[in-house]
Amino acid sequence: MTLHRRLGGRIAAVALAVLTGAGTLTACGDDGGESGGSGAAVQLKLGYFPNITHATALVGVQKGIFAKHLGTAPKTATFNAGPAAVEALFSGAIDATFVGPNPAINAWAKSHGKAVHIISGAASGGVSLVVKPGINGVQDLKGKKIATPQLGNTQDVAIRYWLKKQGLTANKDGSGDVKIVPQENSQTLQTFAEGQIDGAWVPEPFASRLVLESKGKKLLDEKTLWPGGKFVITNLLVSQKFEKAHPDLVKKLLQGVVESSDFINKNPEEAKTVANDALSKLSGKPLKKDVLDSAFKEIEFTTDPVAGSLFTGAQHAEEVGLLEKTDLNGIYHLTPLNEVLKASGKAQVSDK
Repeated sequence: MTLHRRLGGRIAAVALAVLTGAGTLTACGDDGGESGGSGAAVQLKLGYFPNITHATALVGVQKGIFAKHLGTAPKTATFNAGPAAVEALFSGAIDATFVGPNPAINAWAKSHGKAVHIISGAASGGVSLVVKPGINGVQDLKGKKIATPQLGNTQDVAIRYWLKKQGLTANKDGSGDVKIVPQENSQTLQTFAEGQIDGAWVPEPFASRLVLESKGKKLLDEKTLWPGGKFVITNLLVSQKFEKAHPDLVKKLLQGVVESSDFINKNPEEAKTVANDALSKLSGKPLKKDVLDSAFKEIEFTTDPVAGSLFTGAQHAEEVGLLEKTDLNGIYHLTPLNEVLKASGKAQVSDK
């Protein structure tokens, strides 16, 4: 799915089918409080990915941090890549989702700023281009197949822009000097091991798994392309409709995000175990310790949305033809987060 493609409700049924967790979905009322028209408590529906870059969500759900602040465990749904999560948000299958910057930009653009807000950051870094050992430089990528998680997702935009700057073409139809192959991350592990692809531009833990399990090598760490090595990989995106109807729940969710982020940074070893347990429940298989250690080392968990990198990423998407020029003024609504941070004695974050 490209960033031009109309976002429809075609996956709503699927998204609802994968929603997991205790309790039942409760319709949101219009009273602006924390209960629906029936008086029953509203259960927030939260999306995230089974990636280490989404450890804030993995830990927050697994340790019951979100449940503690929200008053009940959120209904959860997991996704492989951002465009699918955005479709679920548009359809109402979820109320908020952890997602990469480019799908957040896409959601803002397609709704003309009416449907979503970014209300927090979650992670910076944790993305690499991993290739076969025989590939030693960018020119060796000519004629090669490189995987990304999904057409139009954050990593897909990143590699197409980087290749363009290196003088190589990578067209949306798969033609060009480098053939980009959008596919699910779990499939990439298999196709790389079988030699069907030559590399992948992917987030953690998949980058580390390609290196440690399939003898790939890191050709490029995306951190090297950004000022100070900081770039947003995970945001928290919320439906404006839900945000308007239930501002108290949104603020409580943010309290959970701040506590989850703090827990990870103060207790890294325990956080690895908690995140790995969550991944095991989602995929049926935990990560090996060397993969887990490698993945966590690559990521900074922070509520700072690193807003400047999102605006730059939008420019990159425009340059590779995956986004029409878009006014992003107002995409961030960080007031509730900054209120939570201030109450906790923490530094405020910026939308610049």
